[in-house]
Amino acid sequence: MVDRTVVEAAVLRRLLAHLDARPDVQNIDLMNLAGFCRNCLAKWYAAAAMEHGESLTYEQARELVYGMPYDVWKSLHQTAATPAQQAAFTQSAAASLQHEQKGQGG
Repeated sequence: MVDRTVVEAAVLRRLLAHLDARPDVQNIDLMNLAGFCRNCLAKWYAAAAMEHGESLTYEQARELVYGMPYDVWKSLHQTAATPAQQAAFTQSAAASLQHEQKGQGG
């Protein structure tokens, strides 16, 4: 059996590659549908690094997740949120907060 950590690392790399190939999918859409986005992944990445004694800032983690500095990605790919996206985000954020308060979120 392959080490679980090796498999999990491969899954993360595949997820990041998938997100890199789909810059048209906005973070707000990810938040609305799944309750997490690229920025969440960067926060989790930085937190996991710290938990394992590694020094990695949020901005460094963002660059790993986005494949480039966040400001560059944002200028190339991010669009303004529509009123419908903003309304859905308000509902999704409340659900995500409840999930996290139950100790099940990231």
